[in-house]
Amino acid sequence: MNEFSAESFRSRVETALQRDGELGEGEAAIGAPIKDLAWHEGEVVDLKDAAVLIPVVDRGPDVEATVILTKRTHHLPSHAGQIAFPGGKLDEGDASARAAALREAEEEIGLDRTFVRVFGQMRPYISSTGYRIFPQLSMVTPGFQLEANPEEVAEIFEVPLGFLMNPDNHRHESAEWRGKLRQYIAMPYHDYYIWGVTAGILRNLYETVYRS
Repeated sequence: MNEFSAESFRSRVETALQRDGELGEGEAAIGAPIKDLAWHEGEVVDLKDAAVLIPVVDRGPDVEATVILTKRTHHLPSHAGQIAFPGGKLDEGDASARAAALREAEEEIGLDRTFVRVFGQMRPYISSTGYRIFPQLSMVTPGFQLEANPEEVAEIFEVPLGFLMNPDNHRHESAEWRGKLRQYIAMPYHDYYIWGVTAGILRNLYETVYRS
């Protein structure tokens, strides 16, 4: 079995979540939230809840899995042009973070939920922009058709799981924002600059699942 196949990944995730006392599908993760490196205490008083889908494409036990990511359009009011997971704010009609992530994936990239199985939830991730994000780990069965919502998504692409889970590809960088020097993780991949919250969630995934 390929070390970074979807089946191997799911097995490692489930072991890690049980070890850390977190719960699986249909349950809320427990444990202290993870704050991104750019966070400064006292800047944000009220956090808004959001959810993202981490869509890992399963192409068989001997094939490396890939992760679906998006590039946001440049006209969005926040995080314009950045690389992101499918996801967004929880709406009043969402029954759970999982429901919100699946809904957003359908709306943003046309990912039919019948191809998706959510099997775990990472610890909440607190962004410096004021969001409490619930990352939903999922397996995606091949055969799906994707279509970018032009209002939100400029491009859809896939990145090999092994690249994202390799710490040699994780850069620690810094920049000034809102008058303060901020630290952040970056994972440049070809022409895509994966950084900020998305890279932070991926780094947390690596530390939870692969870091020994």
